Amino acid sequence: MEIKKIQKLVHNWIMNHGVRYFDILTNTILLSEEVGEVSRIVARNYGEQSKRKNCKKNDDLGSELSDVLFVLICLANQTGIDLEKSFCKKLKDKKIRDHDRHYENEKLK
Repeated sequence: MEIKKIQKLVHNWIMNHGVRYFDILTNTILLSEEVGEVSRIVARNYGEQSKRKNCKKNDDLGSELSDVLFVLICLANQTGIDLEKSFCKKLKDKKIRDHDRHYENEKLK
């Protein structure tokens, strides 16, 4: 699915089910919260942190990453950013800037 289509899907959901977008400050804070939930799952499932006894056994990383994406798209929609265009530009910039950057990195061998 194209990013433009996802942005439109999110916008339509907000208009039909969410009443309106939360303000940009609220969505930025929500984005931080969602990234924190992703971090918690990664730290406990892939890192060295132990799970708490009351921690859900089946934390769904995909679901939490989708929450991050949803709020990120809300912010893009609110600020008039075409994420597909911005992402393609960023990828092009990274291709030029980082083309040979990591080949000499011993930590990646």
